[in-house]
Parts: sequence; structure tokens; C-alpha cells
Amino acid sequence: MGIDKSRLVVDPGLGFGKRKEQNAFIIGHLGQLAALDLPILTGPSRKHFVTLDSPDQTRFATAAAVTASILAGAHIVRVHDVREMRAVADIADEILRTRAT
Repeated sequence: MGIDKSRLVVDPGLGFGKRKEQNAFIIGHLGQLAALDLPILTGPSRKHFVTLDSPDQTRFATAAAVTASILAGAHIVRVHDVREMRAVADIADEILRTRAT
């Protein structure tokens, strides 16, 4: 199609009419998308499947989904609470680095 591969990212579309279980399945199986040899993006932030009773609980649930996404193969995560989720991503990345050794 004439689009340089370096400009492409795979987004499995968390949310968007999926049930909680379907979103969990997608995150749990992100590694299968690695065969496409493209960066994988997830956007779990404030999606219905992580929304809980309070903003703090929702933020913690988002942190869990971000961590799971990164550990399952996501290269990019779209979030609202950038400062907090940066700390989450840094720890998940550190865990991944230990797998390489």
C-alpha cells in the first residue's frame, strides 16, 4: 500500500464494545501479535473494564492493566495519568529486563 512499515503500530482495540473478559483475553495474548513484527499499543486507561467504584480504584486497576500489557508484549501504552503510569511502566520494564538475563 506504500506505507513504510516503521510508521505502523498494532492496536488490538481494548474497550470498543468488548466485555471485561474479552479485554483480559486480549491483554493475556498480546504476545501472539509479536509475529507481525510491529510495535504493539494498548490503551487500557479509564476504559470501562477497569472502571471501579472510585477514581483511586480505577487508577490502580489501570496500573494493573498497564503492567500486564507491558509484560505481555505491549511496546506502547496510552494512558491519562501519565506521571503515575510512567512509574508503573518503569517497574514493568525493569522486570522485563531481568528476563533477558
